[in-house]
Amino acid sequence: MTQTIQFTKMQGAGNDFIVIDGINQNIQLTPEQIKTLAHRQFGIGFDQLLLVESSSVADFKYRIFNADGSEVAQCGNGARCFVRFVADQHLTDKREISVETASGIITPKLEDNGLVTVNMGAPRFKPEEIPFVADTIANTYQLDVANRQIEISAISMGNPHAVQIVDDVETAPVEALGKQIENHPRFPQRVNAGFMQIIDAHHIKLRVFERGTGETLACGTGACAAVVAGIQRGQLQSPVRVSARGGELQIAWQGGNTPVMMTGPAVPVFSGEVNLA
Repeated sequence: MTQTIQFTKMQGAGNDFIVIDGINQNIQLTPEQIKTLAHRQFGIGFDQLLLVESSSVADFKYRIFNADGSEVAQCGNGARCFVRFVADQHLTDKREISVETASGIITPKLEDNGLVTVNMGAPRFKPEEIPFVADTIANTYQLDVANRQIEISAISMGNPHAVQIVDDVETAPVEALGKQIENHPRFPQRVNAGFMQIIDAHHIKLRVFERGTGETLACGTGACAAVVAGIQRGQLQSPVRVSARGGELQIAWQGGNTPVMMTGPAVPVFSGEVNLA
């Protein structure tokens, strides 16, 4: 049986998505169908698929699927596109909404200048909450990768991140090392691998190899995790401008259990419909 799905292609700092209204459409997608849609030659092409659903505890429910069909709990750039989508589709007249995710409720806000600010919640450092295999909490850990040790910060922003500092993000072995970090046995649910170059206390460059997708042009939760890691190490001060390959994000964090605030673009690219068998 063929289903016709209406969608909107969106991007936030080059991190691209298709967003689907699951409130006014009956959406049933298998991992294989998502992989087909994500293919950049034979499908639509995207880093993640975002599904808008009804919620009993918030204005909306937000589900996120990677390009490999796996479902994840959080996506920062996607959250900005989410609030822009529900506003553009007249699903709400609010500028700030509450959104239920698998990792808790977030509150993205559509700003007057067209940018979107998202309260991403407080970072999590306890190894069991990331999850990460370690005996105690530490600002940095040694990780054995490719027959050598690298220093990482392990942080959850609703999804797990391993952040390392590099001299130059352009020459960092993101593809080769990222895949090995993503599947490292100390991260039982896999991990997003961040490569951060510190320009000064308020500016970094960042590349992220995302689990289930590979390197993306930007990663919102990755930007949050990198800034938190840099502040924890005493090398960054809030707010921090994060330069990714696809654009720039502004991250602010006051430390401790305070929420991480992320501001950046959310841009519709085109809308269409697709038939799936």
